[in-house]
Amino acid sequence: MATAADERPDGKAVKAPAVFVPADVPQLGVVLVNWNGGDVTIECLESLLRSDLPIRVAVVDNGSEDGTTEKLIAWASGATPYQMPDGPLGHLTDLPLEKPVPLAVISGAAALESDPGDARLVLIETGENLGFAGGNNVGMRHLFRDPNIEAVWLLNNDTVVEPGAARALLATMKSDRRMGMAGTVVRYYHRPEVVQVLNGMQFNIWTGQASGIGGNQPVSRRINPSTITRKTDFILGASLAVSRRFVEEVGLMSERYFLYYEEIDWATRNRGRFRLGFARGATVFHKHGGAIGSSSVKGGRSAMSDYWMLRSRLKFYRAHYPALLPLIWVQGLAQTAMRAVRRQPHKAGVMLKALFGRDL
Repeated sequence: MATAADERPDGKAVKAPAVFVPADVPQLGVVLVNWNGGDVTIECLESLLRSDLPIRVAVVDNGSEDGTTEKLIAWASGATPYQMPDGPLGHLTDLPLEKPVPLAVISGAAALESDPGDARLVLIETGENLGFAGGNNVGMRHLFRDPNIEAVWLLNNDTVVEPGAARALLATMKSDRRMGMAGTVVRYYHRPEVVQVLNGMQFNIWTGQASGIGGNQPVSRRINPSTITRKTDFILGASLAVSRRFVEEVGLMSERYFLYYEEIDWATRNRGRFRLGFARGATVFHKHGGAIGSSSVKGGRSAMSDYWMLRSRLKFYRAHYPALLPLIWVQGLAQTAMRAVRRQPHKAGVMLKALFGRDL
């Protein structure tokens, strides 16, 4: 899939015009979508709020039932002390942030109507599970109400980040006025010496499958950023930044997808209008698949993950490549049969529902 063409005939990037913004004014917003993951969200915030760049953060709670609101309020006030996790990444949240951390709690409707004001950390309660796209859209709508926000970083809540990640990502977004989307280096949280993805994915239109660029390589291996950018068909949704102009022209994430295929749909809708970039200096550590049961191991996905993966794939092809929909449907049927052969009747059953467009 081609990225947006350079606007100069020599192929060089078009530099964005310089605009003076005071150093303490956030130009980058961050959205964390939370669903029954209050504890991991707190760890993410402990690392994210140590960024060496001022940021605004919107935690969008998608109707959690684990007491996320109470947990975040207790953490932010200092009533519940933060416990640094064991392991090689403990240094990213070593010595808890000074408390209290100012936290504003608002409803979804208020988030879309009110002035963001000076709040640097906001918890938005949607009251229901809007899915990945719906939750991120609520956060983006809120953050872009601040006219100083030039880009928003969609970041999985089951991550921790290096202190310089936000700065490196914003610098990439501001390097070219036609920069629309950019990703980061994503490494495994529990195996931080191993890459999960460099920037994003390559997409096979004939199968609907995507493969991560640089996946499962040691971090010591040298990389060519230009090659990675050229290979990227879409940015990994676990760590994806979008510019204000991109959202204004291309639109928000499509909410036809509850889970999966939102990123490839977004990149496909771009159709070359904006560039895809790679913030090689930004590193994120990802726990990978905790909430929904995603897995990179063959046959390791949960039944729920299998259902939404197949259903969203069919929706994507129906929207963008309808001529290939019969092929993808037959492949989905074969995958369903394979679950039955492996004596996984529940997975086969939910995938049949996906094939015929039925709800769980």
